[in-house]
Amino acid sequence: MAERTVIVTGAESGIGAACAEAFGATGARVAILFYQDQAAADATAAAVTRAGGTAMTVQAHVDDEASVDRAFGAVEAAWGPAAVLVNSAGLNMSGVTVRDMTLAQWRRLLDTDLTGAFLTSRRFLTGRGTAPGDAAILHISSIHAYAVRAGGADYCAAKGGLSNLVETLAIEEAPRGIRVNAIEPGMILTPMNARAERDDAYRRTLEQNIPLGRAGQPAEVADLAVFLASDRARYITGARIVIDGGLSLMQALGA
Repeated sequence: MAERTVIVTGAESGIGAACAEAFGATGARVAILFYQDQAAADATAAAVTRAGGTAMTVQAHVDDEASVDRAFGAVEAAWGPAAVLVNSAGLNMSGVTVRDMTLAQWRRLLDTDLTGAFLTSRRFLTGRGTAPGDAAILHISSIHAYAVRAGGADYCAAKGGLSNLVETLAIEEAPRGIRVNAIEPGMILTPMNARAERDDAYRRTLEQNIPLGRAGQPAEVADLAVFLASDRARYITGARIVIDGGLSLMQALGA
């Protein structure tokens, strides 16, 4: 990965920040795409630099076509076409049932978690042109792409759609040597799970459902991302790899 250009969306916190730092440790040039928190993005950039990489920060709204184009253009102007895209930007489920959900909420989440993945993937591909070359797209999805929850119709629908986007992209881009995979985390201690991060008793009640007995760490997801983007995974494409401590295996309890 040394001196390859990696773009990470949603890199100001959580899994995205961990991925940026992990790629930095390989010597990569890491473009940190962030929504609005410049200070958090700068902190991620500092972590990338400490790890041994080179960093730049670029603001981008992944649900906005023009914003995505400007961000990728800035990266390409500095470092040339990217070799790796890690799409980690996303919103969590609303907790609102379908009968009570507004169209605005539905669109807000789908626009970020699914359309954003489409826009960033498309811009990554067009930025590389049509010539064959080794490259990788990684989408941070969720076990909720298939293990649904009440109050999660917006999120589950977005992640379910992302699964089909990943698989379609994989067969479309394979002739050009571009691999496309999804990582499907379970319970990971990030700002999306803020209550579990700060409340040990609450976290332990959730961890009782996980066969390995604990929540995951963002760095563990990042390690998987680095592997999937590396030459060691050059025969893996169209895969949806679960990293959840066995949580999704527990769906049928009580049946």
